[in-house]
Amino acid sequence: MKRFIQTMALALAVLMIAGCAHQKPVLYSSSDQNTAGNQAIDACTARARSAGVGYARGSNVGRNAVENGAVGGAGGAVAGAIYGSAARGAAAGAAGGVAAGLVRSLFHHDSGPSPAYKAYVNRCLRDRGFDPIAWN
Repeated sequence: MKRFIQTMALALAVLMIAGCAHQKPVLYSSSDQNTAGNQAIDACTARARSAGVGYARGSNVGRNAVENGAVGGAGGAVAGAIYGSAARGAAAGAAGGVAAGLVRSLFHHDSGPSPAYKAYVNRCLRDRGFDPIAWN
């Protein structure tokens, strides 16, 4: 059992790290511009950060946990009423709902940069003569 828990913890850590990888713009350019393009991407992303434009989208983890707790509490109260203790069922349901919401938020998140960050970096790249065509 201990080995299983260690394996699951390691798998969760790997998934969280993989989920945190930042996307970068893909440039329409010839192969001889690769190095210059990568340098321009680095400069433009640094410029966006220094201007206060953040990469990440807003997080709703707290709100989602509360919503899941309320839904879990209501469901738990109904199940508890059927099986003998509405209060105990509501408490268990709320706790389960919050836990499920927090775990789900680890795996379900808005992928990619915020629209403002994308627009800022794309504009910076265009000003430097590059043509961003997508983000990967």
